[in-house]
Amino acid sequence: MKNLGSIIGFAIAGIFVMSVWGAFADAYGIVGGWFAGFIIISVMWFLNHFLGLIANEGAFVDMALGIGITGTMRDVFLKGSAAGVASLPTLAFVVIGGIIGGSVAVAVEKTWAERDASKKDVSM
Repeated sequence: MKNLGSIIGFAIAGIFVMSVWGAFADAYGIVGGWFAGFIIISVMWFLNHFLGLIANEGAFVDMALGIGITGTMRDVFLKGSAAGVASLPTLAFVVIGGIIGGSVAVAVEKTWAERDASKKDVSM
């Protein structure tokens, strides 16, 4: 049941992002885009993470993954498999960016842990 909740939560977030965000940005410019981003992401974060619609016990799974999959598959369903093939370079760069971001985050965490460990040794 938790996996079904995750699928529904991610799909709802993706549908709102792909449908509403662009409409707000087109109608109201950059302010509309910022407003839509704030409203959509905050409401969906509350629903998915705070209320626990998505299963998130063993690992961190963020809404961005679900939104990305929903957006990609929406275009595949609407425009055919050529849209999915056309999105592969973008998805490859997203994966590369995720790897770089994760590596930097690990390096920062290690640096902070070493800093905190050296502070504890001095105070003893």
